[in-house]
Amino acid sequence: MPRAHAFHESPLPLFGDARPVAPAPARQEKTPSYLKDHRKRLRERFLAGGAEAMPDYELLELVLFRAIPRQDVKPLARRLIEEFGDFTHVLAAPLPRLRAVDGVGEAVALELKIVEAAAHRLARGKVLQRPVVSSWDALLEYCQTAMAHLDTEHFRVLYLDNKNVLIADEAQARGTVDHVPVYPREIAKRALELNASALILVHNHPSGDPTPSEQDITMTYAIRDAAEVLGLRLHDHLVIGKSREVSFRAEGYL
Repeated sequence: MPRAHAFHESPLPLFGDARPVAPAPARQEKTPSYLKDHRKRLRERFLAGGAEAMPDYELLELVLFRAIPRQDVKPLARRLIEEFGDFTHVLAAPLPRLRAVDGVGEAVALELKIVEAAAHRLARGKVLQRPVVSSWDALLEYCQTAMAHLDTEHFRVLYLDNKNVLIADEAQARGTVDHVPVYPREIAKRALELNASALILVHNHPSGDPTPSEQDITMTYAIRDAAEVLGLRLHDHLVIGKSREVSFRAEGYL
């Protein structure tokens, strides 16, 4: 509940030429010294040892400092970790679920989503406009960062040129917890628009198990057949789970 502001009537002047009394400056809350010291210590530890030197809840505290500048954010950080499991899952949590956590307002939700977007942008920057053969590990890391913790199925297509350089990464569809609609003709059409020569398909399994389903296999072959008619090659289809991925090519499906 927002803090109410008090209003006071100005005293009436005793004489007609009396000057109006200037309002007192607004009182600003100061950060308690113990919080300043705690925040300083966390920042120094981060600068000295990086994220690896800190547990998830402390790294989350560093993020929350900006959104909540003058309060102890440790209880909220621990609450978020308890609710979602770890730092990565907190960032990837849908906005409605984040807002449902006691203590999470618009500023906190926005800060978390900015950090999540920055992580995705950083991982994407390591693979876009680079040959996939020489950056395959970075590509897998990007796919894990972008899709492993989503709670519904998402389908992406990576478009490559004739030198296997990744020229575009596009989200094609979003679905439910176990299904996403995919249209092979639209994928092939978009490849022609981009002047692509090859494709890599990527989708996630919110269950965490990346084992391909029969629907996954059937859909992959439909896209492969549509692409081959236009002279396009389907390099791979990656299914992203919580902690690992399955490659159709490595498993012998392609």
